[in-house]
Amino acid sequence: MRIHGRCGLGLLIVLWSVAAVAQQQAAPAQAAGAEPGVLLDVVVTPKNGGAPVAGLTQQDFTLTDNKAPQTITSFQAMGGSSAPVAVVVVIDDVNADYTTIGYARQEIDKFFKTNGGQLPFLTQIAIMTDAGTQTQNGFTKDGNQLAGLLDNYVVGLRSISRSAGFYGATDRLDKSLDALQELTAYLAKLPGRKLLLWVSPGWPILSGPNVQLSTKQQQNIFDSVVQISTSLRQARTTVYSIDPLGAADAASFHNFYYQSFLKGLRKPGQANLGNLALQVIATQSGGLVLNSSNDMAGLLKQAVDDGGAYYELSFHPVPDEPNAYHQIEVTVAKPGLATRTRAGYYSGK
Repeated sequence: MRIHGRCGLGLLIVLWSVAAVAQQQAAPAQAAGAEPGVLLDVVVTPKNGGAPVAGLTQQDFTLTDNKAPQTITSFQAMGGSSAPVAVVVVIDDVNADYTTIGYARQEIDKFFKTNGGQLPFLTQIAIMTDAGTQTQNGFTKDGNQLAGLLDNYVVGLRSISRSAGFYGATDRLDKSLDALQELTAYLAKLPGRKLLLWVSPGWPILSGPNVQLSTKQQQNIFDSVVQISTSLRQARTTVYSIDPLGAADAASFHNFYYQSFLKGLRKPGQANLGNLALQVIATQSGGLVLNSSNDMAGLLKQAVDDGGAYYELSFHPVPDEPNAYHQIEVTVAKPGLATRTRAGYYSGK
């Protein structure tokens, strides 16, 4: 590996951590055995934006796997407050500064108290700090109760600062991936669909022309991408990246750079640490990247609205060698509508 500057040791630490994530997540995936089918949660919206569309039937949908048409083996229209949906709002106190966290808390509080504090789905708060990630007192639809829990949360002193340079950035990336792994494993134990609303500007994207990786390091990153993608799919968890920096950060480079890594990885030689960015994971899980708006309460509502109307589709996966990437595309026959679901899956998982 050739790294320009003094960032070699820090990047090695991150890559060792990435390899550990892959190893820790591989065991449960292997133990689960072959799956009878791939289950997708599909949201349909107007192409020009708007609330999810209900009332569609199986005949309205077409599904392809690596561009080959597939038979939809099961179908169910879901939605409403009775839908089996759970929401976790993650407050990222590692990748945002004190002022940003303060504003985010105000907006989350506003979201919780909307509609008199009656939330549409069971919801829980998770706090990600330097010391680890903690979930707060179970799930509830009582937004006022959650707002009270949020009021009792005190932002602590940090061992990692956003101004700590490359070494601080590697530590933040390490802790962020650990938190994602822990929350995914926790949500995998719960039934139904889960919406993971990650309130954060995102963790560092340690990629660029000054970073060149060895073949082994790219393999480690690829393995982690496979395991994160598979774990989120098996846990039926969709990730939403909700940036609390608002309109003042609309033109920031990080709001666009992640788009360079959205294409699904088909081989280790394509891998970069940017493939593990929060915004990339969110998009590929079928979620949204929501930024450049000061109405963060509105962004949270937009994410939760995805549970208001959606469709469960399943199909039998195409046989292939282990860890082969399969791109999924779901379309509807009616004009003016767009679909959103996970971008793909890895075979043999």
